[in-house]
Amino acid sequence: MRQSKLFTKTRKEAPADETAKNAELLIRGGFIHKEMAGVYSYLPLGLNVLKKIENIIRKEMDAIGGIEMRTSVFQSKEVWEKTNRWDDAVVDNWFKTQLKNGGEVGLSFTNEEAYSNILKQYVSSYKDLPLYPYDFKNIFRNETRSKSGILRGREFYWKALYSFSKDEIEHNEFYEKSKVAYKNIFEKVGIGHLTYMTFASGGTFSKFSHEFQTLTGAGEDTIYVDENKGIAVNKEVYTDEIIESLGLKKDDLVEKRAIEVGNIFSLGTKFSAPFDLKYKNEKGEEKLVIMGCYGIGLGRLMGTVVETLSDDKGIIWPESIAPFTVHLLLLGDDAKVQEEANKVYENLVNAGVDVLFDDRADVSAGEKFSDADLIGIPYRAVVSARSLKENGIELKKRTEEKGQIITENELLKLLTK
Repeated sequence: MRQSKLFTKTRKEAPADETAKNAELLIRGGFIHKEMAGVYSYLPLGLNVLKKIENIIRKEMDAIGGIEMRTSVFQSKEVWEKTNRWDDAVVDNWFKTQLKNGGEVGLSFTNEEAYSNILKQYVSSYKDLPLYPYDFKNIFRNETRSKSGILRGREFYWKALYSFSKDEIEHNEFYEKSKVAYKNIFEKVGIGHLTYMTFASGGTFSKFSHEFQTLTGAGEDTIYVDENKGIAVNKEVYTDEIIESLGLKKDDLVEKRAIEVGNIFSLGTKFSAPFDLKYKNEKGEEKLVIMGCYGIGLGRLMGTVVETLSDDKGIIWPESIAPFTVHLLLLGDDAKVQEEANKVYENLVNAGVDVLFDDRADVSAGEKFSDADLIGIPYRAVVSARSLKENGIELKKRTEEKGQIITENELLKLLTK
């Protein structure tokens, strides 16, 4: 992409009402646009990041047997009345609306009922199980107060997988696989070193659920971390009895602030029973399906990366989810420099490299460097009169202070490895 054709512009200041680092940097860098409190549009740079996060998650879900589909945002009143979760006294953050021809619908705030209702139509025998459908979709929650940028919003984009198993043994086998898949996801997006599997309340379904909590001062949760074992305990279950049952020692646990970037939990038969979601086993006996839920908010994950991987100059994207691999800067108005920079750009594109080309005229070198730091693409390649004099291109990583002159062939080899 040529930056001169990119309609978004960087900003020196974020809106005065934005105090979260993730929102400030993403708005200033031209990744997101604030529509209203808790609602953001993803601009081209932000959408590139979101798509890369989505692809990482998709590969991990597919690897453990997930089957992708897409459930409707509109939800039927009759379906949700089966679990009593249509009632505003039970769920107080529905967005609901009236249909012109009569009737009321809601916008998805979660997906348990939707999947149970669909699977009821397709599951009847033990041969139909297990099943692991999932989807990516927009979720809507009428929060009283929305804060923390894209870490908590009224509209957000998530992945939710639901497991449908014959029994607890089959459920637990998949549950353990999902733990590994989630760890892989957070490693691949660049925050694995800051993210802990955290024991939390299992509610009425099981002794524990498992959250994945990333350490950051912007977090809303308090967790207690055993850094040697790589696990943590949420404050909500932080009791002597729980600590002992997990084989942990209180003296080894360090209190930290963190943001929940994913969760997995057992549902038992809570959502299969209301829909009479049963199967017949080998003996012809009817049994209720055992369910589990596995969620990740993609926007929240993106915001967490920004909160944890940034400096006073801007964002530092990991290569795996950066909007582009390299930021190519053209400095100066010399015809030979412009010709060389355009040639390098075309060669990078033809080699399949994701490149943002800052070909903007009438923008100073200082502004281009400042924008490159703010946007945070992993590599910065500069074509200038000085670099050509030294027979090459100046390449610098976002995390490095100084660059080095390399040849175009060396650049191509590095970026296509």
